[in-house]
Amino acid sequence: MTWHVAEDDLRAYLRGELAPPLLWSADTHLAACAECRAALAAAGDPRALDAAWERLDAELDAPRPRLFERLLVRLGVADHTARLLAATPVLRRSWLTAVTLVLLMSVLAARAGHSTTLFLAVTPLLPLAGVALSYGPAVDPTYEMAVVSPLHGFRLLMIRTVAVLAAGLALSGLAGLALPGFGLGALGWLLPALALTGTGLALTPRLGPVGAPCAVAGGWVALLLAAAARAGGGHPLAPFTAAGQGVAAGVAALAAGLLFLARDRFDQSRGGAR
Repeated sequence: MTWHVAEDDLRAYLRGELAPPLLWSADTHLAACAECRAALAAAGDPRALDAAWERLDAELDAPRPRLFERLLVRLGVADHTARLLAATPVLRRSWLTAVTLVLLMSVLAARAGHSTTLFLAVTPLLPLAGVALSYGPAVDPTYEMAVVSPLHGFRLLMIRTVAVLAAGLALSGLAGLALPGFGLGALGWLLPALALTGTGLALTPRLGPVGAPCAVAGGWVALLLAAAARAGGGHPLAPFTAAGQGVAAGVAALAAGLLFLARDRFDQSRGGAR
């Protein structure tokens, strides 16, 4: 070799004061140069050398953040919050692809039948399912990490809920643009979606992270069937009328209040919920 690490740089390396890019060059060179390794060992305390290699091992073993996590950090999100958001199961490609396919089929059915009923009925269930799959030991592969993280359980739940809602509502909004005769009526799913998601979260401390969304989804299907039996041909279902939208807004507000009152219960292990 024609180049070796300078003596001053070796001492700085031992003290942990050598900064990139010299640090990276020194690491690469020391791995291949026995002469510099011997000079490094002679320049200081062997324990300092061991500590330097431990720092290098820790840097190499550190998980590399993915694109979504790096984007969140650039937007000002704290590192630990970005890591929890990036680990949310339903923000991964498989879930987003499934949601996109469901919305696409609903839009195609609406365009073929010239009715938005199916789209309006199915879309509110997607955020509810997404939030349900964002926490709990049965569905979240990062559940153990979340339990020991230095976060209030309710805050962690809200972080993931906002992320899921943002992704789900954005996809649903884009799908609504493709509906025939797009107008305010195509947004009739928004308030029911918020009402269903809020109700599911408010019931989670009592029914668990699986039972609560299942009960709410079952209630929504039963409501739609009852509304369809009462509605005449060509008339919108009751949940998508002005009165129904007002009820959905009231339910969403009530659920948000109940959820806030029960926030401390999300730190307790009960019914599978954190």
